[in-house]
Amino acid sequence: MVWSVIRRRRASSGLPAPGRCEPECGRHALATERLLLFTPRTRLDVAAALAASADAEAQRWLGTQADQVLPDPGTRRALLAWRPAGDDGRRVPPRLAQPYVPGPDDPLLLVCVRRSDLAYAGALELEHRTGEMGGWLAPACRGQGLGAELFRAGAALAHTHAGLTTVRAGAEPGNTASRRALARAGFVADEGPPRHTLPDGRVIDAVWHRHDSTAASRCR
Repeated sequence: MVWSVIRRRRASSGLPAPGRCEPECGRHALATERLLLFTPRTRLDVAAALAASADAEAQRWLGTQADQVLPDPGTRRALLAWRPAGDDGRRVPPRLAQPYVPGPDDPLLLVCVRRSDLAYAGALELEHRTGEMGGWLAPACRGQGLGAELFRAGAALAHTHAGLTTVRAGAEPGNTASRRALARAGFVADEGPPRHTLPDGRVIDAVWHRHDSTAASRCR
């Protein structure tokens, strides 16, 4: 699906602009070469982020709690077919158009869209209290080098938005795609617990990576 340049400009006008954060409200926005990442504005944004990670391939590594997994493939495809609420001219169902308000103690969740067509592409999550980060891509966005961009954005979120000098990410040893993306994003091997318990209770082997900055700051 390719939109004209004019259409993309009109559609993107309602999206959060990179660098225009509202940290007092827990809202952030940043961009990479091909991705725009922002704090979800509506329940549709959150639902699409969950849909991007609910397939079996993603859940093999993520182990999301059962009540946050969307089991029906048709529902996942339908959610990922939307563009961020109202930005493609379609009326979003009222329950999905309701605002999303992040809690003060919630991890920083950023949904991401492709800048080329505004399709939902995945999400990034940073636990700003512990400095641990995770992220995922929608099935149609994998295998294109976007993982490195996603994790670079995670490092930027930690260092220049959350004021963290170090951010860490864990991966299963066999998850070569994530480990390669982390390396391309500038993460290096780090020490950490050899076993990790996923949110669904499954225990997996783990290797750890870190990204450091000597000039951490917070956005304003």
